[in-house]
Amino acid sequence: MLLAALDGKTVSAQPEQRSVFLLTVADAITPATMDYVQRGIAYAESEGAELLIIALDTPGGLMASTHDLIKSILASRVPVATYVYPSGSRAASAGAYIVLASHVAAMAPATHIGSATPVQIGGLPSLPSDDAPVTPEAPMEQGAEPQNLPAQSPSAAAPSAMERKVLEDAVSYIRELAARHDRNSDWAERAVRDAANLGAQEALAQNVIDLVADDIDELLQAIDGRVVRMAYGEVTLTTADLVVQRMDPDWRTRLLSVITDPNIAYFLLLIGFYGLVFEFANPGSLFPGVFGATCLLLALFAFQILSVNYAGLALIFLGLAFIVGEAFIPSFGVLGIGGIAAFVAGSVILMDGTNQAVSLPAVGGVGAIGAGFLLWVLTRLTTLRRRRPVYGVEHFTDESATAEDDFEQDQGRFFGFVHMSGERWRAVSERPVSAGQSLQVLGVTGLTVRVAPAARKTPGDGSNS
Repeated sequence: MLLAALDGKTVSAQPEQRSVFLLTVADAITPATMDYVQRGIAYAESEGAELLIIALDTPGGLMASTHDLIKSILASRVPVATYVYPSGSRAASAGAYIVLASHVAAMAPATHIGSATPVQIGGLPSLPSDDAPVTPEAPMEQGAEPQNLPAQSPSAAAPSAMERKVLEDAVSYIRELAARHDRNSDWAERAVRDAANLGAQEALAQNVIDLVADDIDELLQAIDGRVVRMAYGEVTLTTADLVVQRMDPDWRTRLLSVITDPNIAYFLLLIGFYGLVFEFANPGSLFPGVFGATCLLLALFAFQILSVNYAGLALIFLGLAFIVGEAFIPSFGVLGIGGIAAFVAGSVILMDGTNQAVSLPAVGGVGAIGAGFLLWVLTRLTTLRRRRPVYGVEHFTDESATAEDDFEQDQGRFFGFVHMSGERWRAVSERPVSAGQSLQVLGVTGLTVRVAPAARKTPGDGSNS
């Protein structure tokens, strides 16, 4: 259903049928998730749906995406029910914010909610999606620059002013979301300050959620007749006998989800950079340039989503440029070694966090490949420097020449023409030269070759006389 719906094609229920649309979010909250939910809400509004259900199972995600997603929920003209489903699912970190912001908050048995403590992830704030209880990222204060703030354990040092500011901002934000729908603001605050968690029945008992339901049908029966607070006023839900229409993620959502994996984005960056290098080195190849530019743009888009450390990104580009420069401007390893050091350092600090980090083995492997390339360049350079010149006037001393005619004497020296390397040269010798005589090239002065009669072998001894 979603493939048609979110691609702009009209697929609606029969006029006599009343519909509820079902979205499935079963991963970290990313811009791809935000785009998916926002388009789902817009489609549900255009179809006049009675209700939109988000089946949620998330370990957390990016705060910027969570903020935008929550704003869309609060402004929706269709009631939104967030349902932590199926059993075994969780609404951790960013998921807790989404549940508390929804018009209806529900959970399936054997699910849990909580862990909303601010913590550092990457170069910009976000709500990470790792399994530890204190891994959500801090909300970003409106108008403030992004900050990297680590989680504070009870034994940690006193938090700084900036850490306190981000923590208090998160507390205020989640309390307001809970209070909006008359839910337990005090527990919401504990979820941020102490990374508190609750199971489904505990959350219901403490007024954190509205109900516990085994499945979608039971959820629709339970909320029938419930009054919810919308942006434009209160609405009474009539959910009996609704037709459930699934809206699964389309190709665009799947593509965004794939390229925002840190390791995939990292390799897209490398492929894009080297693709452009090969194109510039071999103009007209086209394929390396087109493929490289596409990969590079996808990588930069993914890095913007992943909130990278831009100093790390700059170090990666600098290191790659130095490594490539070593092949064109031999510096006896200075550029290459410096490039590898910059590249590895940039890769390590590019995304700092347990959830959004480039794999260290991947960084080490790429660094080793760069070091191997550098070693090959230095080896080739050393070999070439040891070779005798094979072009220019320097290589003429290894050549032999043949006199075309008898040399004429002038002021004590002998002048004439010789045939050498397929060319006719003017020559000078200190001794007489006869036509057809083999000559040894001593050097070149301007356009004149200095020659001498070639040494002859003495019969029987194999030595030169």
